[in-house]
Amino acid sequence: MCNLTNLKFLNLSRNGLTGAIPTELRNLTNLETLYLNGNQLTGAIPTELCNLTNLKFLNLSRNWLTGSIPAELRNLTNLQRLDLNGNQLMGAIPAELCNLTKLRALYIDGNQLTGAIPAKLGNLAYLKWLNLGYNGLTDEIPAELGALVSLWELRLQDNQLTGAIPAELCNLAYLKTLFLRGNRFTGCIPATLATVVTNDLADLDLPFCGF
Repeated sequence: MCNLTNLKFLNLSRNGLTGAIPTELRNLTNLETLYLNGNQLTGAIPTELCNLTNLKFLNLSRNWLTGSIPAELRNLTNLQRLDLNGNQLMGAIPAELCNLTKLRALYIDGNQLTGAIPAKLGNLAYLKWLNLGYNGLTDEIPAELGALVSLWELRLQDNQLTGAIPAELCNLAYLKTLFLRGNRFTGCIPATLATVVTNDLADLDLPFCGF
């Protein structure tokens, strides 16, 4: 199958596939969509996938993948959606993801990620969906996330985030969903957040934040 070098769309999702993701997929250099989600794939995300520079949609979610998120994903500069949620990925979120300037959706929730949220994610000007929930992320929410002015959904629930909720989130005028529950925040809910609430925000979840 990896000799089908003109292939643009490959969907093997929701099967019972096991074993590692084949490194030979790097030969499918014209591939624009790769769906391997909903299987039982194991091992690390192969860095060879980062040779697929025409990829627009990459979905590896709901497998048993381990290891870290490869920094080499920065090479996928045409990527519009990245789904890595529901695996067993560990380590920090690589700041190199900020190179994916065409990204509209980033789902890496439901893993075992640790460390701080990279402030450079605030450079993803076209991002509409950002889901980092259900990990072990620490430190404060970067104020730079307030620069994601196209954002519709921000989910940071059930981590170990601390500090105050940044007032800069009030800049997210198009935000419809904001989930921050299950963290260790301190201080007051910013009064400026009311600006977002009175706009289009339809789903706000702040309980159990530890205020």
